[in-house]
Amino acid sequence: MVKRKLSFDDAKSSPKKRTKHGSQARLDAFFTTSPGKIRATPLETPVETNHGEKIPSLSPLVIDVDAEDVETQFEERLVPPLAVPQTVRVQKKEVNIPGHSVKFQPLQFAPLDVDPINYSPDGQPWLEKGAPYAFLTHAFSTLSSTRSRIIIINTLTNCLRTIISKHPESLLPSLYLLSNTLAPPYAPIELGLGPAIISRAIQNVSGITPATLKKLYNTLGDPGDVAVAAKTNLRTLVPHPQLTISYVYDSLMMIAHSKGQGAARQKEKLIEKLLLSANGEETRYMTRTLCQNLRVGAVRTSMLTALARAIALSYESPGLLEGEDTLHNKAGLSDCPRNELNEIFLKAESIVKGVFVKHPNYGNIVTALLDTGLYGLEEKVPLTIGIPLHPTLGSPMRSLDEVYDRLANQPFVAEFKYDGQRAQVHAITKDGRLSEFKIFSRHLEDMTSKYPDIQLLVNSLLERSPSISSFVMDAEIVAVNPRTGAIKTFQELSNRAKKDVQVRDIQVSVCLYAFDLMYLNGESLLQKTFRERRSLLQNSFSPYTPEEIGFARFTHVESMNSEVGQASVEVFWRRSIESQCEGLMIKLLDNIVVDPEGDKSNSHMRKKPLPATYEPDKRTAAWLKLKKDYVSGVGDSLDLVPVGAWYGNGRKVKWWSPILMAVYDQSSGQFVAVCKCMSGFTDSFYQDTRDRYNPGDGPDVICSPRPLWECDFGGFTPDVYFRPQEVWEIRGADITLSPVSVAAKGLGSLTRGLSLRFPRFLRVREDKTIEQASTPEFLASIWKKQQGSKEGHVEDELVDVDFASSPGVSEDDLSELVA
Repeated sequence: MVKRKLSFDDAKSSPKKRTKHGSQARLDAFFTTSPGKIRATPLETPVETNHGEKIPSLSPLVIDVDAEDVETQFEERLVPPLAVPQTVRVQKKEVNIPGHSVKFQPLQFAPLDVDPINYSPDGQPWLEKGAPYAFLTHAFSTLSSTRSRIIIINTLTNCLRTIISKHPESLLPSLYLLSNTLAPPYAPIELGLGPAIISRAIQNVSGITPATLKKLYNTLGDPGDVAVAAKTNLRTLVPHPQLTISYVYDSLMMIAHSKGQGAARQKEKLIEKLLLSANGEETRYMTRTLCQNLRVGAVRTSMLTALARAIALSYESPGLLEGEDTLHNKAGLSDCPRNELNEIFLKAESIVKGVFVKHPNYGNIVTALLDTGLYGLEEKVPLTIGIPLHPTLGSPMRSLDEVYDRLANQPFVAEFKYDGQRAQVHAITKDGRLSEFKIFSRHLEDMTSKYPDIQLLVNSLLERSPSISSFVMDAEIVAVNPRTGAIKTFQELSNRAKKDVQVRDIQVSVCLYAFDLMYLNGESLLQKTFRERRSLLQNSFSPYTPEEIGFARFTHVESMNSEVGQASVEVFWRRSIESQCEGLMIKLLDNIVVDPEGDKSNSHMRKKPLPATYEPDKRTAAWLKLKKDYVSGVGDSLDLVPVGAWYGNGRKVKWWSPILMAVYDQSSGQFVAVCKCMSGFTDSFYQDTRDRYNPGDGPDVICSPRPLWECDFGGFTPDVYFRPQEVWEIRGADITLSPVSVAAKGLGSLTRGLSLRFPRFLRVREDKTIEQASTPEFLASIWKKQQGSKEGHVEDELVDVDFASSPGVSEDDLSELVA
């Protein structure tokens, strides 16, 4: 029997937390009324929370929520043994139960934000059965209280170092939990939790009504804070055992793998067990993890940096410093001069990050690290068929003159930049037949089932080239006319189903345009120049058009060498735009040395090597993007009004990003939302915007969590709403039909509104009033101009410009928006 006395006495003593994070739509839905047999008492006298706000107190309540248990098939793996003394927690006091002599005491952890040199893992309390989840939440609390990168890195380093020292088996689940993930990005493992399931679980555990849960959310604004407040005075006759990191991770994996009939109830019971066993900060961060809204600043770069440093401090590794036979062990490092220690850290980080971008699988990397440390990591975890590497990224340019200045007139190749979906193709043959095949997206997601026609195409290519046993190819999948092979728009490609496509059901034909080769016949090509890789690609794979109409085609990207002269490249650039491409990719052929600043004075002191090798996950200057929406004079800009925003992620967590922009409908006097914008802003502009649009109440409020002004938001649901008061100049790639925006609906299409694709902020138009903003009619006129010969013929291509949820948006440009 579990008894609950519900009030908020403990809320006063908990640290102050930020409120209202993540998707407003998701958080609002999180607290919608849901069915369930919940018993609760009426609201009583309000009490003050740690936020200084008044929220209702609840009368004492006793409720049995353990009447049902998880199925016996999960019991042995999921439920940890009761290895702690049984006590009753009453008003923060620990009381012995007769027959048990030891009290249950919460673990008190030492600070983690200190310099790793001055930190000792031995000072942290631990559990005999494994790494305590409370230790991880101790790290979460430290991370969420700072924006200092140094403190974040120190905290993560000390956390991982402690786990390596005390319970290395928990290192892998700790990395995933800290990263708010369960598996590598290419593994289709998701919690699959809807807001109703989590909401019911909190109600069942706490005994409060849906209405009370909603009131708590309106006051506290964060699901984790709400869960803590809801079960503040939870009392148990027989306390649950303390959570371990492995137990929490296994429970989440069980939730992710619950499928079929009854899965929702199964997931709900697993969540209840986690929340019942959680205490204090464990409850807060457990709930945020379940909501996929952890928000502690542990981004991938920080995680890899901390992992490298933790391993360097924990293991001896030969050859990390030039002239050094071994890296000192953790005791010896404390005596290292700071400059030498920093050099060791930099080398360790380079190794770990270099391996991860070629093999982004924490499981394989952790196994190798725990075995021998950093020594030989590159050989133990190499580029592998079936595991995507992070692609090389291009740097945007605004003119061909800038390109020639950047590359110092060295030879390069200009390639059409097709408006399709970037694809990384992996293949292995066995006995002359395709034995393993994968296609990964720009963001490493497995999209093999989306393109069965590409698999048939690759099988045909390998049959025609028996000397090829394996390869990894970088390419672009583009929609084409099934008869002529003429390029179609990205909107056409987005009409294809996203997964589990059958060849017989394919209605949008595609062509695979290959432009790079990273692996061939068991050999990595990453360190070869682009000239060499390009030659291997063209000599190994010939263009192929199958006899069957509608089957996938293969060819190389259309290209031109720079030796033909700048005037010819300029013509080539214009032709790429006319061919419905996005522009050009400029790629250096050979390794060169350039002046990175373009300053000819004292250039002998400033020149740096510019490699033409394949650089995973780097926005290299050897690959340059010349896109039509980057070039001045191409396309019309729009004068739009900011009318809402979402809370930022990662580095932009303290700002508004993206920002919802709107046109002005003169006939109705309303502003109509048209697109999200998150590109072109400086940090100072972000900060200034956050200061100006600060949520509040009263007659002068200009930012509110509720829509207070006359705006038509269509399908957009921002976290906060702005009072229309400014005009911003925005430029984008083109105007598209959208199922989200309702701007200009009926002017371009009878069923869809129009939106701006890949919008980029240019400036604030202080010379214009909001009534002078661009109109839906102007938006429609631009769209009609883009139709060219198709003017007057409406095609309702599906393009979802809601970047937060759309898998069809060009991934290369979405990366540009987030950068």
